[in-house]
Amino acid sequence: MSAQHYECMFLLDSAKAAGNLDSAKAQLHATLEKYGAEIVASRPWDDRRLAYPIKGHKKGQYYLIFFKCDSLKMLEMEHDFRLSELILRHMLIHIDPKWLNELMDVAKDDHRLAYQAMRDEAPEGGGDMGMDDMGMDDRPRRRSRDDK
Repeated sequence: MSAQHYECMFLLDSAKAAGNLDSAKAQLHATLEKYGAEIVASRPWDDRRLAYPIKGHKKGQYYLIFFKCDSLKMLEMEHDFRLSELILRHMLIHIDPKWLNELMDVAKDDHRLAYQAMRDEAPEGGGDMGMDDMGMDDRPRRRSRDDK
């Protein structure tokens, strides 16, 4: 069987990954390479507070990996993901060949990653949210009773 492209989002235990993200990355890569996966792109995504506790954890480190692997080995690989103490959850997605080029461009684009980090550092109060370049308020308004 030919190798397929996959995207996997991992939710890692932030207590184990926080100070040692490089060792967490090495552990994830070692698990993937154990099954002959070729890692195309790999990067930390975000460290967030979870909406609800997962395995008793309230925070988690998201980590995104794009890789190429034989589809027959995916079941065994997912079994290893479930057994790992580092991985709280994972989501594995097969990349359709028609979207492969676009997703790989996004995965490897460092400018997009920098833009995302800059956007995440925007002021909490919204700053100029709702204002266009001219300083005009472009937010939708309720209709008044006179509008019919």
